[in-house]
Amino acid sequence: MTTTDMPRPLDADAKQPVSGKRPRHAGTRGLRRAVPATTLLWILACLYGLPVLWFVLSSLKPSSDLFSYPLTLVPHNPTLSGFKAAWDSANFSQYFINTAIVCVITTILTVGVSCCTGYALAKYDNRWLKVFFICILATTMLPSEVMLAPEFLVVRNLGLYNSFAGIILPAVLTATGCFMFRQFFLTVPDELVEAARIDGARELSIFLRIMVPLSRPIMLTLAILSFQWRWNDYIWPLLMLNDPSKFTVQIGIQSIVGAQNINWSVLLGASVISMIPLIAIFLVFQRYVMGADINAGLKD
Repeated sequence: MTTTDMPRPLDADAKQPVSGKRPRHAGTRGLRRAVPATTLLWILACLYGLPVLWFVLSSLKPSSDLFSYPLTLVPHNPTLSGFKAAWDSANFSQYFINTAIVCVITTILTVGVSCCTGYALAKYDNRWLKVFFICILATTMLPSEVMLAPEFLVVRNLGLYNSFAGIILPAVLTATGCFMFRQFFLTVPDELVEAARIDGARELSIFLRIMVPLSRPIMLTLAILSFQWRWNDYIWPLLMLNDPSKFTVQIGIQSIVGAQNINWSVLLGASVISMIPLIAIFLVFQRYVMGADINAGLKD
């Protein structure tokens, strides 16, 4: 037998069987780490959810049971009389239409303007753009009450008082939206934009065909936030509108509150009614936000 015909010894590593099972202590260690975090999240969820649950269940109580002692969480005699009285006492159908018009138009304009502004601030190197971005961020340091008087004077002088345009236009540009899009576009590689320019794409084409599709998760997130902000807005529509046919939902809820006494059952019912569109929108669009690939085409 020649040396080439002799059997070769197996390596030590080859003799050891390969096991696809994870060590038992690894799973135990991961479970031990997850228990405190999960427990803390459940505690926070209960702390935040209990007032909301109390609020919703209290809307099902008659007026005589709201302040009965001892206080109870679950209504003994649930009723929908508060919802019916709230719907009959105010023109909620008109309020919903007015608020929907304001929210939809404002949300579309806010997302579009914020997307354009964020792209310019992130992808164009200009000293004045940086100064402009600092000025935008500076507006977040001012209380909204400080800006009410000058905004009111500007809108009034433009002839937009007591109109939906007077509510929509001041709310279009938000520092939060510009900051969200700028931070997102900064993570997009500059090489992607340069490659498109080398291929002959124009700036508008790069923005519409590359940047806008990539920023879809941010657009949906900002759209949900903007819609919620405008739906819950109370102070600015109260200052701008004096025609009851143009009132929004929040002003409509305030209009059913009496000057001397408050019918809490009606007020709670109206408040729950105003929450239904926001809950529905969140349930419909949350899966698009949670399921979207935010890191598509981004830097490692």
